[in-house]
Amino acid sequence: MTRSEYLHGTFPEEQVRLSRLNELLNAASLVELELRGGERILDLGSGLAQFTRLMARQAGNNGCVIGIERDSDQITEARRQAEAAGDSDLIEIRQGDVFAMPLRDEEWGTFDVAHARFLLEHVSDPLAVVKTMVRAVRLGGRIVLEDDDHDLIRLWPEPPGFGPLWNAYTRAYDRLGNDPYVGRRMVSILYQAGAQPVRNTWIFFGSCAGNPHFEACVENMVGLLNGVRDNIAGLLEGDSFQVGVANLQAWKHRPEAAMWFAIAWAEGVRRL
Repeated sequence: MTRSEYLHGTFPEEQVRLSRLNELLNAASLVELELRGGERILDLGSGLAQFTRLMARQAGNNGCVIGIERDSDQITEARRQAEAAGDSDLIEIRQGDVFAMPLRDEEWGTFDVAHARFLLEHVSDPLAVVKTMVRAVRLGGRIVLEDDDHDLIRLWPEPPGFGPLWNAYTRAYDRLGNDPYVGRRMVSILYQAGAQPVRNTWIFFGSCAGNPHFEACVENMVGLLNGVRDNIAGLLEGDSFQVGVANLQAWKHRPEAAMWFAIAWAEGVRRL
């Protein structure tokens, strides 16, 4: 049975972290997406819908953007943010599961773009999700995947205790039956789902001391780890979690500190 298990939760502090993460990532993702205007777009796992709204603004008045989100807390906050930004009529958000999307019969096979970011790493069967995305787009329509490969990270000089801490974090995905390294498999998944892979690249998510975004990048990582503390209980010894996080927070003040992280991007088109 296919299922989705979201590791990070939807509590208010996590929603704040996600909002800040969107602020750091969305512009780069939009550039890679290369929308031309007028597209019909389906956004799976739309979350707080900040990127969903950004795609809608790029698609313009002749476009149409539908976000699919399972969690009611996320939808409530997404609608609150949209109203605060004056974007309430910009997108449509539908509550539903990505394995049984709430689309009408006549909507299947009509979208120009189906997009998913940070979704495949949280489902037990990524291939089933991408097959659904392929079915949703028209012939020649685009399927765009953005997701993590948690091995693509380097901190230097590495904060003491960070290696075991990050390893425990990735093992928490395994506990849920999910894949923390799904980013490296996305081109293969596209092909297996019936799409023709056409492009892959990276969205760089990193920075270094002296850059105005550096502390925000590190704070995102600190918030991410604090938010899943209960999920990695028992995977670390003693006070390793507290010490590792404290060292990471102190590390952001080092004048030579640098972080490299990449979000995998893969794109295909429906061929049949």
